Amino acid sequence: MSQLEIAMVAPPWFELPPKAYGGIESMCADLVEQLTLRDLSVTLVGVGRNGTPADFIPTCEQPNEDRLGQAMPEIIHASLLPEIVGKLEPDLVHDHSLAGPLLASGRSLPTVVTAHGPVTGEMGQYYRGLADSVHLVAVSDAQRRMAPNLNWVGTVHNAVRVERFPFQQNKSDFALFLGRTCPEKGIPHAIAAAREAGVKLVIAAKCREPDELKYFEREVKPLLGPDVEWIGEVERARKVELLSAARCLLFPVCWEEPFGIVMVEAMACGTPVIALGRGAIPEVVTDGKTGFVCDEPGELADAIHRAGRLSAEDCREEAADRFDVETMAKRYERVYRAVA
Repeated sequence: MSQLEIAMVAPPWFELPPKAYGGIESMCADLVEQLTLRDLSVTLVGVGRNGTPADFIPTCEQPNEDRLGQAMPEIIHASLLPEIVGKLEPDLVHDHSLAGPLLASGRSLPTVVTAHGPVTGEMGQYYRGLADSVHLVAVSDAQRRMAPNLNWVGTVHNAVRVERFPFQQNKSDFALFLGRTCPEKGIPHAIAAAREAGVKLVIAAKCREPDELKYFEREVKPLLGPDVEWIGEVERARKVELLSAARCLLFPVCWEEPFGIVMVEAMACGTPVIALGRGAIPEVVTDGKTGFVCDEPGELADAIHRAGRLSAEDCREEAADRFDVETMAKRYERVYRAVA
């Protein structure tokens, strides 16, 4: 098989791999590393410093963590792509950014775009506007069903390098919430469920953008107490310690979650997931084996009690079988060869 040359475009916010928050960036870093192990030629286009084995072209010397979600970092990042891609002359571009795919129609080579977020509403309009100038990859079947008429070329689950997550069989007696501070992630549901179950809850949540800070003050802070420990955003080492030690991860999402990589991270540590069955959750969590998929928030407390009956080995084994980065890289390579 001929060697493929890939230009991998990361978002402009965090270095790869990220030090703390950055689910897309973690996935992208792992994918880049595994593709190079599969003897594909990968050039990463990102910001800051390069922590991957790929060749690297930065569009900005510093990451834009403090400007997350603002327009100009995306626009500047995208504006440099025509020159970068023109000099590289790859076989294809794999773009994980938001603005970058707008330039795909001006290229003679194919552009693969992973839809990391919602594909309905304004984002659905955006992807429909891109039409067949990009080849879309869904991160779950549930996401793809939300907009079946987009130009999908495949479904590839996000993944982690399972071997890098510490496995722990004996758990501590606390439940964990790990994610963003926003209405979609259901922190109040997690607090109510843990409190009803009589289990301490540790909340390790990103909370630095204005909307996140407002939501914390209004909806989360009044619910805190001695049985709920707020520790805020944590770096990777602390994150995996918490994931390994927790009796369960609470994931009571209040929207149609496209994937949710933290569920896979928990399973890799041998920790079951207690979640509401929205979006891709039933596709990721095997009910009764790697966690419990609940229909209503009122079912979460009982599921927390039952989490101790589940096998840590089963969680780890399923993460390795279904959600390891080697599987993800193989599937992306099939997509690349199909579109190239």
